[in-house]
Amino acid sequence: MIHPASLQPQGDHVLLEARNLTRILPALVPVTLVEDVSFHVGEAEFVAITGPSGSGKSSLLYLLGLLDRPTSGEVRIDGAPTHALSSAEMAHLRLEKLGFVFQFHFLLPEFTALENVMIPMQRLGKRSAVQQQDHARGLLAALGLEEFQHRRPDQLSGGQRQRVAVARALANSPSLILADEPTGSLDSAATEQVFESLQKIVKTDRTTVVAVTHDLDLAARMDRRIHLVDGRIDYDRHR
Repeated sequence: MIHPASLQPQGDHVLLEARNLTRILPALVPVTLVEDVSFHVGEAEFVAITGPSGSGKSSLLYLLGLLDRPTSGEVRIDGAPTHALSSAEMAHLRLEKLGFVFQFHFLLPEFTALENVMIPMQRLGKRSAVQQQDHARGLLAALGLEEFQHRRPDQLSGGQRQRVAVARALANSPSLILADEPTGSLDSAATEQVFESLQKIVKTDRTTVVAVTHDLDLAARMDRRIHLVDGRIDYDRHR
């Protein structure tokens, strides 16, 4: 659970590694989405992936999150290769070690905020029903949503819905959050709320966040920026 603490120094542990990742869409004229991308990310890093439209940002994030398979190269999570995993094994690894936040929250409309946050825990099955509920309440409270836990998504603002999505991504205590344009559909006030929520996760829990964003002002406030052009890394800079 998120708790107050100061920013701790980044450790040496490599949490996520991309090794010569290439993704080519087969077609009469093949389309290269990502080409020979290599980098690694450690604990408690807040990383922005930026680039112009069509540069391969989301394609790269889907490869890193094991939502797509590379044409060549590999992704390693906690030092373990993933290229030989079955689809079922990848799904379990995603559920256990990764959390996802997308541009649109994808909350289930018939469930309350609390129930939406509990869904990943129910799927993983490592906590009792009481533990799931307590943990979900704690996550919502830490993100300033305690009083909204029994509201359905249509009773929440855009920023509130996206913060519920962040809480859901944290439900199974992942070491890595992958976010695809998490503020892309929000106004400036809600954007700041969601950004601060993600920043707090990095600072207090040492959870790594890798976020695709077109918002260069937000990218400039993150620890590191990986900029793509035409599917390749143009530069990789720390702030």
